[in-house]
Amino acid sequence: MGNVKSIKSGKAEVYVAKNAFELCEILDLTPQDAIEIEFRAKLKDKIREVVKARKLTHEQAAKLAGTSRTKLTAILNGNASGVSSDLLLRILYSLGFRAKVSFTPVQEFDERRRTHPQLLRPNRAARSR
Repeated sequence: MGNVKSIKSGKAEVYVAKNAFELCEILDLTPQDAIEIEFRAKLKDKIREVVKARKLTHEQAAKLAGTSRTKLTAILNGNASGVSSDLLLRILYSLGFRAKVSFTPVQEFDERRRTHPQLLRPNRAARSR
């Protein structure tokens, strides 16, 4: 596996991922999945940071965001499965922040392809055809 390091832990082999691309390599996910994981993680981290900095309770933050306390608590605990990126963006906005999205030219990924062969794999939708 490319740059992913494995560590022996007793009889099990443990893999250590340093970033979303390495995690996806371990889990046999696509680079597209890595981008989504990275994007959503940044949104969750910022939401967590703002709620903590403003010393908001989960209930207060949920009311500001127009969502349930249960859902907001799950997000703050890092569990956003079943939560759309749209909702994460709306929560962030309700806390007074907008996300700034930047785009990177594909050429930057060409350099990664030399060290991340998984970037050459087709996306999951193309594989299932």
